[in-house]
Amino acid sequence: MQITTVGLDLAKNVFHLIGLNQAQKEVIRKRLRRAHVKRYFANLPPCRVAMKACGSAHYWGRELRQLGHEVKLIPAQAVKAYVQGNKNDYNDALAIAEAANRPKMRFVRIKTTEQQDTQALHRLRDGAVSHRNKVCNRIRGLLAEYGIVMARGVVTLRKAIPGLLGDGDHGLSDNFRRLLQQAYRQLQELDAHIHTYDHAVKQQARENEAAKRLMSIPGYRLVVSSVYLSAAGDGSAFRRGREVSAYIGLVPRQHSTGDKSVLLGIRKRGHRQLRTLVIHGARAVVRYAPEKDDALSRWVTTLVVRRGKHKATVALANKLARIGWAVLTRGEVYQPTRGSASSA
Repeated sequence: MQITTVGLDLAKNVFHLIGLNQAQKEVIRKRLRRAHVKRYFANLPPCRVAMKACGSAHYWGRELRQLGHEVKLIPAQAVKAYVQGNKNDYNDALAIAEAANRPKMRFVRIKTTEQQDTQALHRLRDGAVSHRNKVCNRIRGLLAEYGIVMARGVVTLRKAIPGLLGDGDHGLSDNFRRLLQQAYRQLQELDAHIHTYDHAVKQQARENEAAKRLMSIPGYRLVVSSVYLSAAGDGSAFRRGREVSAYIGLVPRQHSTGDKSVLLGIRKRGHRQLRTLVIHGARAVVRYAPEKDDALSRWVTTLVVRRGKHKATVALANKLARIGWAVLTRGEVYQPTRGSASSA
């Protein structure tokens, strides 16, 4: 009854696991409460423990690895193909165990605590920015009901509200002024939260040598470099730069048959936040490329003429993602004269 592979279906409170032997036969199935998971695996001989890369998977991966087990995280979409019969927790655990033993299965690298800290910082920052945009749009819409049409932009609205709250004749009732005052306080609170998050991002960038090297790449500033590090780590999880581009979702989709290759638009799978940021960074590089004479700018300018600005922007984002991987794995900085990384 030697267990070689365990498929663990994660949950909030109740976990289900299936144990397979070397012949891939099921030898154990068990239901565990959250408080009993560590104790059970501490008494289990070292084996391969597979889980879907979902909520809390990185935490459990670190905990079980400390207990001497080989932990593998599998993308959820890769597990789905191995589910047999109706969906339930035990069938999910069995599918995870079977997927873990496939020779060409691709696994997810377990994130460190530092990576998750950075990821949490950016999730909170994005949430605050999104909430601020909603508050601004709500205020702008309410003011339009009183015949006051504001130009778009947080800065414009922030400057205009104090004047509307004054004693000027804007056609606003005293009751609405009180409501507008409360909304303005909410906007100021969100500004303070975002300022705190931005300060934390800058502090991390100043203390992280890898972030400084990433910021030598065109289009990489504080936020892009920080998110890139939280996603890719030191780059060792990827064999080549193209794998980073595929992870971000910047490589073309393929629909080929009959020995005829057809490439479509980009996949848009993977890390949506990082893909958005890298494309925005590439857009800034494309804008100022005609004013520069380095190798990358000349390539971008030529590509814009041949394929248009938008396709050139995405192509450049793909290239910048690969350059980022080279900078991380080689311990080098970007050299604009060569269009690649070079030793610092």
